[in-house]
Amino acid sequence: MYAIVETGGKQYPVEEGRYIDVELLDAEKDSKIVFDKIVMIVNGKKSKVGLPYVEGASAEGTVLAHDKAKKIIVFKQRPKKGYRKKQGHRQGFTRVMINKIRTSAQKKAAETAENAEA
Repeated sequence: MYAIVETGGKQYPVEEGRYIDVELLDAEKDSKIVFDKIVMIVNGKKSKVGLPYVEGASAEGTVLAHDKAKKIIVFKQRPKKGYRKKQGHRQGFTRVMINKIRTSAQKKAAETAENAEA
């Protein structure tokens, strides 16, 4: 089972037990995070596409680290004018381990199980 998650204005394919690098999030290391904007869920041959998001679905993860990507060089030049400008940039990102992908049916079943225990 995998899902497509939207965060930081971008869409990422996620699977349980794998990590993804997303735009820098405001969360502490080892804290839990929930992605509610699920665009699509694929489970074997079954797939569910949201309009724009799948209702009741979520992906839960743990923040592993905050880091910076490899440096890129931004070089600007105007021909025949003697203008040159060189600048470097390192984009920050957050590494998130995906623990659980839940559909609306799985979410309801977990809630009823919790209510039955209480």
